Amino acid sequence: MRFRVRRFAHVLERVGLAMAGAASGLFVGVHVGSSVAALTSQAFLLLMMISGAVGFYLGIDTPPLPFHSPDEASKDGSAGPIDSAEFLTAVGTFLAALTAFASVGVIVLRAEPHIVWTAMIMLGWVVGVAMQIVAGTMARLRK
Repeated sequence: MRFRVRRFAHVLERVGLAMAGAASGLFVGVHVGSSVAALTSQAFLLLMMISGAVGFYLGIDTPPLPFHSPDEASKDGSAGPIDSAEFLTAVGTFLAALTAFASVGVIVLRAEPHIVWTAMIMLGWVVGVAMQIVAGTMARLRK
């Protein structure tokens, strides 16, 4: 019984993360779509939401590499390989969240940023979500 409750809680958490990613993708899609006429479509919004949901589902809460034992690590903790999946998910999550935050700010403040800023937001979103998806996939394949 306890195992089922823990598993249910974990699935519920992951679904919540996916919904947060989808909402973030929606915000970025609305901002970018309102600035670039070619991207004003329901298909674009759906693509942004799906990419956000997949990125946040896979990229957040990745299983980390085990830490080294104290006798294996150096005194400053710098010994051992870098966990590339952990690094990618951290940077990807930061980029995706930053671009979503910027998009919400633009929408709420009714600002009209230069197209270069909109392109930067779109690029940051795509790179961030791609990093999350790659990191989540890498972490799950090494099990």
